[in-house]
Amino acid sequence: MLVEVDPPRRLSPVQSSGNIGRDIRALRRSRNWTLNDLAEQLGRSVGWLSQVERDVTEPALEDIRKIAALFNLPVGFFFTTPANQNEQHHIVRAGSGRVMNDTSKGLREVLLSPDLGGAFEIIHSIFAPGAKCPTPFVRPTEEAGYVISGHFSLFIDGQRFDLDPGDSFRFAGETISWVNEGSVDAVVVWVIAPPVY
Repeated sequence: MLVEVDPPRRLSPVQSSGNIGRDIRALRRSRNWTLNDLAEQLGRSVGWLSQVERDVTEPALEDIRKIAALFNLPVGFFFTTPANQNEQHHIVRAGSGRVMNDTSKGLREVLLSPDLGGAFEIIHSIFAPGAKCPTPFVRPTEEAGYVISGHFSLFIDGQRFDLDPGDSFRFAGETISWVNEGSVDAVVVWVIAPPVY
Protein backbone atom coordinates (compact mmCIF):
# COMPACT_ATOMS: atom_id res chain seq x y z
CA MET A 1 0.00 0.00 0.00
CA LEU A 2 1.38 3.39 -0.98
CA VAL A 3 1.05 6.34 1.32
CA GLU A 4 1.23 9.85 -0.06
CA VAL A 5 3.42 12.22 1.88
CA ASP A 6 3.20 15.98 1.64
CA PRO A 7 6.27 17.49 0.02
CA PRO A 8 8.66 19.22 2.43
CA ARG A 9 7.74 22.81 3.12
CA ARG A 10 10.14 25.69 3.44
CA LEU A 11 10.03 27.35 6.84
CA SER A 12 8.46 30.74 6.50
CA PRO A 13 8.42 33.65 8.90
CA VAL A 14 5.67 33.51 11.50
CA GLN A 15 3.39 36.44 12.17
CA SER A 16 3.63 37.50 15.78
CA SER A 17 2.06 40.32 17.71
CA GLY A 18 4.77 42.64 16.39
CA ASN A 19 6.60 42.62 19.71
CA ILE A 20 8.63 39.47 19.29
CA GLY A 21 11.87 41.41 18.80
CA ARG A 22 11.21 43.55 21.84
CA ASP A 23 10.50 40.43 23.89
CA ILE A 24 13.66 38.69 22.70
CA ARG A 25 15.74 41.77 23.55
CA ALA A 26 14.22 41.97 27.05
CA LEU A 27 14.83 38.26 27.64
CA ARG A 28 18.42 38.54 26.43
CA ARG A 29 19.09 41.55 28.62
CA SER A 30 17.53 39.85 31.65
CA ARG A 31 20.30 37.24 31.34
CA ASN A 32 22.97 39.91 30.77
CA TRP A 33 23.76 38.33 27.40
CA THR A 34 25.22 40.33 24.53
CA LEU A 35 23.84 40.11 21.00
CA ASN A 36 26.86 37.95 20.21
CA ASP A 37 26.15 35.58 23.15
CA LEU A 38 22.61 34.86 21.96
CA ALA A 39 23.47 34.80 18.25
CA GLU A 40 26.17 32.21 18.95
CA GLN A 41 23.76 29.97 20.87
CA LEU A 42 21.26 30.22 18.01
CA GLY A 43 23.85 29.62 15.29
CA ARG A 44 22.85 32.94 13.70
CA SER A 45 24.68 36.16 12.90
CA VAL A 46 24.66 39.20 15.16
CA GLY A 47 23.25 41.21 12.24
CA TRP A 48 20.29 38.86 11.87
CA LEU A 49 19.56 38.92 15.60
CA SER A 50 19.82 42.71 15.67
CA GLN A 51 17.24 42.92 12.87
CA VAL A 52 14.93 40.53 14.73
CA GLU A 53 15.22 42.52 17.97
CA ARG A 54 14.39 45.74 16.10
CA ASP A 55 11.40 44.02 14.43
CA VAL A 56 12.95 44.63 11.00
CA THR A 57 12.63 40.93 10.21
CA GLU A 58 10.47 38.11 11.61
CA PRO A 59 12.24 34.91 12.67
CA ALA A 60 11.16 31.54 11.28
CA LEU A 61 9.25 29.20 13.57
CA GLU A 62 12.34 27.01 14.01
CA ASP A 63 14.28 30.05 15.28
CA ILE A 64 11.46 30.86 17.70
CA ARG A 65 11.54 27.27 18.98
CA LYS A 66 15.27 27.58 19.67
CA ILE A 67 14.84 30.94 21.40
CA ALA A 68 11.97 29.61 23.54
CA ALA A 69 14.06 26.58 24.55
CA LEU A 70 17.04 28.76 25.52
CA PHE A 71 14.84 30.82 27.84
CA ASN A 72 12.79 27.82 29.05
CA LEU A 73 9.56 29.31 27.69
CA PRO A 74 6.71 27.74 25.75
CA VAL A 75 6.72 28.70 22.05
CA GLY A 76 3.23 30.17 22.46
CA PHE A 77 4.69 32.87 24.69
CA PHE A 78 5.70 34.80 21.57
CA PHE A 79 2.25 34.70 19.92
CA THR A 80 -0.22 36.75 21.88
CA THR A 81 -1.97 39.83 20.62
CA PRO A 82 -3.89 42.23 22.85
CA ALA A 83 -7.58 42.56 22.03
CA ASN A 84 -7.16 46.31 21.63
CA GLN A 85 -3.95 47.77 20.18
CA ASN A 86 -4.41 50.89 22.34
CA GLU A 87 -3.94 48.68 25.42
CA GLN A 88 -0.66 47.21 24.23
CA HIS A 89 2.19 47.90 26.73
CA HIS A 90 -0.36 49.12 29.31
CA ILE A 91 -3.13 46.57 30.00
CA VAL A 92 -3.39 42.78 30.43
CA ARG A 93 -7.00 41.61 30.43
CA ALA A 94 -8.15 38.75 32.68
CA GLY A 95 -7.24 35.40 31.18
CA SER A 96 -4.91 36.83 28.54
CA GLY A 97 -1.57 36.77 30.38
CA ARG A 98 1.27 34.83 28.76
CA VAL A 99 2.25 31.46 30.24
CA MET A 100 5.93 31.68 31.14
CA ASN A 101 6.92 28.09 31.85
CA ASP A 102 6.43 24.38 31.29
CA THR A 103 3.53 23.58 33.61
CA SER A 104 4.20 19.82 33.82
CA LYS A 105 6.04 20.12 37.17
CA GLY A 106 3.13 21.57 39.10
CA LEU A 107 3.89 25.27 38.71
CA ARG A 108 2.10 27.55 36.27
CA GLU A 109 3.52 31.08 35.90
CA VAL A 110 1.58 33.70 33.94
CA LEU A 111 3.03 37.12 33.12
CA LEU A 112 0.70 39.84 34.41
CA SER A 113 2.95 42.66 33.18
CA PRO A 114 1.95 43.95 29.72
CA ASP A 115 5.39 43.21 28.28
CA LEU A 116 8.92 42.28 29.27
CA GLY A 117 10.17 45.85 29.45
CA GLY A 118 10.42 47.85 32.63
CA ALA A 119 12.22 47.62 35.94
CA PHE A 120 10.08 44.78 37.35
CA GLU A 121 7.66 42.05 36.31
CA ILE A 122 4.50 40.71 37.91
CA ILE A 123 3.87 36.96 37.81
CA HIS A 124 0.68 35.07 38.73
CA SER A 125 1.96 31.76 40.12
CA ILE A 126 -0.20 28.69 40.72
CA PHE A 127 1.49 25.94 42.75
CA ALA A 128 -0.33 22.59 42.45
CA PRO A 129 -0.74 20.40 45.54
CA GLY A 130 2.57 18.60 46.12
CA ALA A 131 4.56 20.95 43.88
CA LYS A 132 8.05 21.54 45.19
CA CYS A 133 11.08 23.54 44.11
CA PRO A 134 13.55 20.81 43.11
CA THR A 135 16.67 22.74 44.11
CA PRO A 136 17.13 25.85 46.29
CA PHE A 137 18.37 28.77 44.20
CA VAL A 138 19.66 32.34 44.42
CA ARG A 139 19.13 35.05 41.85
CA PRO A 140 20.28 38.68 41.79
CA THR A 141 16.82 40.12 42.34
CA GLU A 142 14.53 41.66 44.90
CA GLU A 143 11.24 39.79 45.04
CA ALA A 144 7.96 40.19 46.87
CA GLY A 145 4.74 38.24 46.84
CA TYR A 146 1.19 38.08 48.12
CA VAL A 147 -0.65 34.80 48.78
CA ILE A 148 -4.13 34.95 47.27
CA SER A 149 -5.31 31.44 48.14
CA GLY A 150 -4.08 28.09 49.40
CA HIS A 151 -1.18 27.45 51.74
CA PHE A 152 2.38 27.95 50.64
CA SER A 153 5.72 27.34 52.38
CA LEU A 154 8.66 29.53 51.44
CA PHE A 155 12.22 28.78 52.55
CA ILE A 156 14.54 31.80 52.75
CA ASP A 157 18.15 30.93 53.59
CA GLY A 158 16.89 27.65 55.06
CA GLN A 159 14.27 29.22 57.34
CA ARG A 160 10.73 27.97 56.71
CA PHE A 161 7.80 30.38 56.51
CA ASP A 162 4.28 28.93 56.25
CA LEU A 163 2.08 31.41 54.42
CA ASP A 164 -1.71 31.65 54.21
CA PRO A 165 -4.08 33.81 52.14
CA GLY A 166 -3.40 37.49 52.80
CA ASP A 167 0.22 36.93 53.86
CA SER A 168 3.02 38.61 51.93
CA PHE A 169 6.80 38.30 51.75
CA ARG A 170 9.98 39.92 50.41
CA PHE A 171 13.57 38.79 49.96
CA ALA A 172 16.63 39.91 48.01
CA GLY A 173 19.59 37.84 46.85
CA GLU A 174 18.92 35.06 49.35
CA THR A 175 18.69 31.31 48.78
CA ILE A 176 15.06 30.30 48.33
CA SER A 177 12.90 27.28 47.70
CA TRP A 178 9.21 26.53 48.15
CA VAL A 179 6.66 23.75 48.53
CA ASN A 180 2.88 23.40 48.48
CA GLU A 181 2.08 20.67 50.99
CA GLY A 182 -1.63 21.52 50.93
CA SER A 183 -4.46 19.74 49.13
CA VAL A 184 -5.43 22.72 46.93
CA ASP A 185 -3.59 25.06 44.58
CA ALA A 186 -1.61 27.86 46.21
CA VAL A 187 -2.00 31.09 44.23
CA VAL A 188 0.64 33.79 44.69
CA VAL A 189 1.19 37.11 42.91
CA TRP A 190 4.94 37.60 42.63
CA VAL A 191 6.83 40.83 41.82
CA ILE A 192 10.43 40.48 40.62
CA ALA A 193 12.99 43.24 40.02
CA PRO A 194 14.81 43.27 37.75
CA PRO A 195 12.77 40.95 35.51
CA VAL A 196 14.07 37.39 35.14
CA TYR A 197 11.95 36.33 32.16
